[in-house]
Amino acid sequence: MSEQMTRRTFIKRMAGTLFAAAGLSTGGYYYARELEPHMLDITRHKLKNDALPAGFKGMKIIQFSDTHVGFQYTMAQLEDLISQINKLSPDLIVFTGDLLDDPRHFQDRNQIISMLNKLNAPLGKFAVYGNHDHGGYGSEIYKEIMELSGFTLLLNRSAKVSLLDGSSLWIAGIDDAMLGQPDIKAAMAGIPHDAYTILLSHAPDKADEAAAFPIQLQLSGHSHGGQIQIPFYGPWVTPPFAEKYVEGFYTVGSNPSMKLYVNRGLGTTRLPFRFLSQPELSLFTLQN
Repeated sequence: MSEQMTRRTFIKRMAGTLFAAAGLSTGGYYYARELEPHMLDITRHKLKNDALPAGFKGMKIIQFSDTHVGFQYTMAQLEDLISQINKLSPDLIVFTGDLLDDPRHFQDRNQIISMLNKLNAPLGKFAVYGNHDHGGYGSEIYKEIMELSGFTLLLNRSAKVSLLDGSSLWIAGIDDAMLGQPDIKAAMAGIPHDAYTILLSHAPDKADEAAAFPIQLQLSGHSHGGQIQIPFYGPWVTPPFAEKYVEGFYTVGSNPSMKLYVNRGLGTTRLPFRFLSQPELSLFTLQN
């Protein structure tokens, strides 16, 4: 069975490669390299759950992910993104990993800290590690950037978000699945069983494990939505831990109240192309 699946996977990827080559060798090449990576799709979603305290009704959460600054995504694009986010007046902002494509060779640390500090969210800014944030000995670089930018970096731990009326929800975050040591049990420790809980995980496929915990929403990135989508075929290539859940909403496990949302991210990596997978900024409005 393993050999059969390997053969099928190889044939599927070869077919996808041929389709991609054909498309990109024509006008699609210019579109995929010069146009779509500079687009921004602001997706808007309403989230309903009985566990949400009434005081949080109407709260707006912004999720952005996978900027990969330094490969193709520029500081100018990041500055424009920050302006777009602030115009949406979020109450809470989450970043789900892969800030820099190669932390070792990034030279504008002070500039990016200054820019990220401009993000406004009265209920807090939260972040988790992606695989590129760890890569190339970048763990401490990323930690320093996010903490100096006003983000709470959640490394297998959680944070309580409270309102003046005493109601609260929880944001839990785990380490990256590829290069880190994710521990959902540790992240959930101390969270009341009946609390409304949002889990941040760079890797979407960790949702299968997360479904065993009292989590209402998991927000992830990593997949880039496939980055290159082939018509009638789907994502060309998906990375490890983003092979099952690629983009958009999923119901995970037997509990229908557990939702996963996979953001397509903003930048690119390995290949400087996006095709039928526009960069995404997600806005969630909570309802009870």
